[in-house]
Amino acid sequence: MTAESDLRTLLSDLRPELHRGRYVFATVTDGVVPAGVAPVVTVSEAEGLTLVLLEAQAVAAGLDHSYPAGWITLRVHSSLDAVGLTAAVALALTDAGISCNVVAGFHHDHLFVPHGRAAEAVAVLGALASESDAG
Repeated sequence: MTAESDLRTLLSDLRPELHRGRYVFATVTDGVVPAGVAPVVTVSEAEGLTLVLLEAQAVAAGLDHSYPAGWITLRVHSSLDAVGLTAAVALALTDAGISCNVVAGFHHDHLFVPHGRAAEAVAVLGALASESDAG
């Protein structure tokens, strides 16, 4: 499948998918992922290795963690050099007062939003897609 870069097409075909579970952000300063932990995202920073993982795994591993989040995947296959997708999604969520942490994967963008507002965020993104399709 070819990655899409046209903003209108990207927005109209967002297809946000909410994953089950409650995800959190944690960090390990030694850069080693603890046994029993399967992060869905890792980011290497000077201060340590950031992990995004299921809250239950963080608790079981004794990791300090924060930002209980819902994980939303935008199912549209977005090009890594597409312009405006992150900005448009962020603006729609900003207008709804929903914070968002975005991670770009090779095929899709992944959003981490407050867990208690995840269903609302999916609805906001669905409305954005509908507006873009109609426009």
